[in-house]
Amino acid sequence: MPLRPARCYRLVKGPAYTRKEYVRGVPPPKITKFTMGNTKADFPLVIQLVAKEPAQIRHNALEAMRVACSKHLSSRLGENNYFLKIHPYPHHVLRENKMMAFAGADRLQDGMRLAFGDPIGTAARVKAGDVVLTIKVPIDKEEVAKEAAKRAASKLPMPCEIMVIKSVTKI
Repeated sequence: MPLRPARCYRLVKGPAYTRKEYVRGVPPPKITKFTMGNTKADFPLVIQLVAKEPAQIRHNALEAMRVACSKHLSSRLGENNYFLKIHPYPHHVLRENKMMAFAGADRLQDGMRLAFGDPIGTAARVKAGDVVLTIKVPIDKEEVAKEAAKRAASKLPMPCEIMVIKSVTKI
């Protein structure tokens, strides 16, 4: 199995650490918009990005996914010809016990004593089969939406599957 990017925080280990009211200094998530495009239109073609295995997705990976996907869709289709929704929200607080790595650092730090760690960011936990991203487009723009989903999947730390759902509309 080839190594994938974002190995440090990708695996789901232990219970979720989500109680932000008890933690000082949690940085806000970089992702700000979870829905983009035309929210009022009813597009017949739905493309979904589904996680194949459980993982944690950092907030900056979600933002990179959103930017890559929306830029491709808006440049090919225009601002009002698609709908984009990101499903997971980064609730899980990531912690890191920062260690100094230079000569003489052993006199300045305590190693693993009280090694709870400081918050460095947030992550969304997804299970296998969870929908990460939904794109809705007109029926003739399937290839553009598939390419946007493929670009979005390249920003994520786990393998994803692109599912195409065509809804039947009454004429």
